[in-house]
Amino acid sequence: MSETLQPEVGTVLRKIPAVDELLAAPRIRDLLAVHPRWAVLEAVRQVLADRRQRVLVGDVSRQAAEVLLAPDALAAAVVEATVEKAGPSLAPVINATGVVLHTNLGRAPLAPAALQAIEATARGYANLEFDLATGRRGSRQVHAETLLCALTGAEAALVVNNNAAAVLLAINAVADGKEIVVSRGQLVEIGDSFRIPDVMVRAGGRLREVGTTNRTHLRDYEQAIGPETALILQVHRSNFQILGFTADVETPDLVALAKRTGLLVMGDLGSGALLDLSLLGLRREPLAADAISAGVDLVTFSGDKLLGGPQAGILVGRRDLLARARRNPLARTIRIDKLSLAALEATLRLYREPDRARQEIPILRMLGLTASAIGRRAEALAGALRSALPDLGVSVEDESSEVGGGALPLQALPTRVLTLRPARGTATELEGRLRRARPPVLVRIKEDRILLDLRTVTESEEAALLRALLGALRAGQAKEDT
Repeated sequence: MSETLQPEVGTVLRKIPAVDELLAAPRIRDLLAVHPRWAVLEAVRQVLADRRQRVLVGDVSRQAAEVLLAPDALAAAVVEATVEKAGPSLAPVINATGVVLHTNLGRAPLAPAALQAIEATARGYANLEFDLATGRRGSRQVHAETLLCALTGAEAALVVNNNAAAVLLAINAVADGKEIVVSRGQLVEIGDSFRIPDVMVRAGGRLREVGTTNRTHLRDYEQAIGPETALILQVHRSNFQILGFTADVETPDLVALAKRTGLLVMGDLGSGALLDLSLLGLRREPLAADAISAGVDLVTFSGDKLLGGPQAGILVGRRDLLARARRNPLARTIRIDKLSLAALEATLRLYREPDRARQEIPILRMLGLTASAIGRRAEALAGALRSALPDLGVSVEDESSEVGGGALPLQALPTRVLTLRPARGTATELEGRLRRARPPVLVRIKEDRILLDLRTVTESEEAALLRALLGALRAGQAKEDT
């Protein structure tokens, strides 16, 4: 316990107001007029308990304790705690990191058409599983299947709640208890330490690894095939690359081998591009249409990565195999919900007009932005900051954005970033204030500088971003002055 406070602990503690007393304070009464009583009450109790504990353990001086217990300080703390408690835990943020598919921030933002579809579907009832033509029960799968077949050339399609679930369902439907031959170089670990091999085993498949990490040949597959083999699995390494002395078997060669031996070929594309990304100046990713055209029997991919839609797992391929997957009991446990389905259908419709998709699907638009276009916006923001805070160290510099979301891992996206070097305090402190702003702003730190990449900030967010920056910078100055 602090020597300066220990003899006076009792005196200081008696200055802490009772709950009812603080609730009666004018500023707290105003708070009760706009926020639920339970939130204000919990905030008051939390603030008082915090102040009491800090005095008891003696981690503040007597002077600091007096400041903490001042009526204005208590009221300000209650206001902050109330806003946090009354607001949603899941809330919008401004992503100024430049990571387009930021997994921790929800990956792909949705197109306006998808948002409108969600609102229309959520506002009332919808024909989710009702056939309006016959008046009988229908299937939720019909809403996306026709579009997916048109976009990929597949005979049939099925949508579930994420791509790992799509892989699980597909394997359980066609290879339960059987061997699955897969290259060691394709045993991918996905987010949160989950691994595709583990998903395959849980699905009932028996893994048969072939080749080495960097080189797998057709003969490796041929030698592994036996009476218990049901499936050859090809996993696209969407979240990493192997460079140097490498060898892989091309899809048409695997398909030909499968036909000779009476096996199935399944391709897991992971990120799931439906559009040739070379049109955006990026490295071309394999398309579902390519795999179907090559003769792959089942193809799985994500809806919320390079496709730019909601979280979903998509299966396309042969009609008989999709029918087996649809009848599988697992299909019920991993089915897509109506709001995600509405958003997915609306997003897929945009792909029927590729030029429109590039303009209206946010991640495609972000990926296609040039460094010069981003730089012009960054210069305008820098000018606004300099006008408000003349002493601020601010500049616009060359940098790189990331695709993120386990997609295109080595793809550099040239960009121009706004860099801030706080005149007072550290970049880490400023980053923390921005993260706790309303709305929160997420940035990068490099060499004790804040980097803001406007590739992932919409123009409609720029005014809120400027307010958050000025608030955080001024708060840092005020703290230094005191």
